[in-house]
Amino acid sequence: MPSSSTVTSPKPLLKWAGGKRWLLPRLFELWQPNRDRRLVEPFMGSLSVALGLRPNRALLNDVNIHLANLYHHLQQGLAVEIEMKNDRDFYYAMRSRFNQLTQIGKSHTSEAAQIFYYLNRTGFNGLCRFNNSGEFNVPFGRYKTINYATDFSEYQSILLAWEITIGDFEGLKLEPDDFIYADPPYDVSFTKYSQSDFTWDDRVRLTQWLAKHPGKVVLSDRATDRVVDLYQDYGFTIDLVDAPRRISCNGDRRPAKEVIACKGF
Repeated sequence: MPSSSTVTSPKPLLKWAGGKRWLLPRLFELWQPNRDRRLVEPFMGSLSVALGLRPNRALLNDVNIHLANLYHHLQQGLAVEIEMKNDRDFYYAMRSRFNQLTQIGKSHTSEAAQIFYYLNRTGFNGLCRFNNSGEFNVPFGRYKTINYATDFSEYQSILLAWEITIGDFEGLKLEPDDFIYADPPYDVSFTKYSQSDFTWDDRVRLTQWLAKHPGKVVLSDRATDRVVDLYQDYGFTIDLVDAPRRISCNGDRRPAKEVIACKGF
């Protein structure tokens, strides 16, 4: 496979709060000397980093079962069989159908994957939010126009080379020389992008887990005081950068401070 410096990669299919396409030039500098390693992402999100770096080997994980289900079906050659339109009543009908599929144990199906893609493109600000019952509850987005993808074949050929898993990060089977990029949910009041929260205790547990890894580790996070202190306490090298806030729960687009924490470089 060509090196990632010569590959033109497709854009992420999904809108994703906190997406890291803007960070790719910095990550590429860190990745390029290590490109023969396996890339591991405990929080794969929209795949913006994996698609941008294009590793030969990757272990991509997330606790969000609906996200992983979409990627699994993309690996299998997902075909669009549902209608997708930018209409309020249609959106809520599709959201109800999606939640029904979840309730009856069919969240692993192709239909669920297609609807999840539709809801992401059509819902408010690309948010992914669930209530305590596991129901997707993002409201209609009210975009003027939406371009829905109907051909996912270019994603299939790329994702087939990568392993997609679902679950807690501590369950990942790491290799000593893995290059880990971790982008956990931000240290903000809203952390419920799956049925379970990502708490401060989870962030401490993640930091301890990453600090033990003998290979290269890169962390990105919102630069709250306690986040910076936490990563410094575990021996990470800290750099603060301005991050664009392209998607947020309240529409705020002002730049936000982001911490880039590295270990093993």
